[in-house]
Amino acid sequence: MSTSATVTTLLRDWRSGDKRALEELTPLIYDDLRRVAARHLQSERSGHTLQATALVNEAFVRLAEADLSFQDRAHFFSVAARTMRHILTDYGRARRAQKRGGGVSPVTLHEDCMAGIGDTDIVDIDDALTRLAEIDARKSDILVLHFFGGMTFEETAEALGISPATVDRDLRFAKAWLANELKDN
Repeated sequence: MSTSATVTTLLRDWRSGDKRALEELTPLIYDDLRRVAARHLQSERSGHTLQATALVNEAFVRLAEADLSFQDRAHFFSVAARTMRHILTDYGRARRAQKRGGGVSPVTLHEDCMAGIGDTDIVDIDDALTRLAEIDARKSDILVLHFFGGMTFEETAEALGISPATVDRDLRFAKAWLANELKDN
């Protein structure tokens, strides 16, 4: 049985109440979750106090508490990437509130993945992604999964049930839209 099929089976067993399945699942997905977390955190400001392990742990707690059944490995990692984005956004909003709106350090996004956006606060990015989701949810999902989730075109396509060519086309549009939306921030 492939790793993907094993993960899918264990996810279903875990959600059905099998605690043993969670014990077997954790080592199979932990490194991938850390990769997703590291991808999220590399776009954060330098000196960010939240570390990849803490982000993975918080995301895992939220996923465990959520009343969700995961269709497969790709669906699980799609939900995990979104959960990590929400954790970081909540963290950024709390930090912004703590500072009473002033002195918030910008997020520095890697040029190779989000060229044209520059230094932008995670809360501003989240707000822009929410606006994009209202216009075109799939394009917003593609940005989240590809850039923040670290998924390849093929993994993103599988998670969303579309072709890699559609991912490429929508991603180019979404990047341009996001850069335009954030240019005044």
